[in-house]
Amino acid sequence: MTDEQLILIGPGDLVPTALQMKNDKYRLVQICATRTSTGYELSYSFAKGYDLVNVRLDIAEDTEILSISNIFEPAFLYENEIVDLFGVKIKLISLDYKGNLYRIEKKTPFK
Repeated sequence: MTDEQLILIGPGDLVPTALQMKNDKYRLVQICATRTSTGYELSYSFAKGYDLVNVRLDIAEDTEILSISNIFEPAFLYENEIVDLFGVKIKLISLDYKGNLYRIEKKTPFK
């Protein structure tokens, strides 16, 4: 049986929440972005054993958030992808491709 939960947070709670997940021995499973009528919805999934925790935040289009790549190293790939495809403003990505992770015809096609 899998236990799953959803935690809604604000942009300022992202780094402390990721740090708490790391301290509680969770691993980063994925980061997902989708466009909303007012900006973006970002979902961060963490797992420990069969427990899955989804942390979700809604941000306005011009909101800048902090990277969690200094807490979970693989996050830099997800974050660069979200920057490239959606134009979300993520600062302090550990390995920042500056919008050039993908060679795509149109910049931020999902913006």
